[in-house]
Amino acid sequence: MTNTLADEIRGRLAVLAPEALDVHDDSAAHAGHAGAAAGGGHFDVLIVSEAFVGLNALARHRKVYALLGDLMPHRIHALSLKALTPDEL
Repeated sequence: MTNTLADEIRGRLAVLAPEALDVHDDSAAHAGHAGAAAGGGHFDVLIVSEAFVGLNALARHRKVYALLGDLMPHRIHALSLKALTPDEL
């Protein structure tokens, strides 16, 4: 079985013990885009975790980017991120 980049993203975000995690590869919709031409993918991520309790949106995004940052900008060209607490779902 071949691991996809979406699988790698899920694996890396698992350390946040998400109650919900949806990683959608939207790269095909961006075919021909400069970033896509260079091989970088476009992803939409929804993550719900207790790890975000008490954090503002910027701090939540920083937690996620700390785990995925080395994948950008080459393997991940664009990342749309929604990071919520369980109470916000």
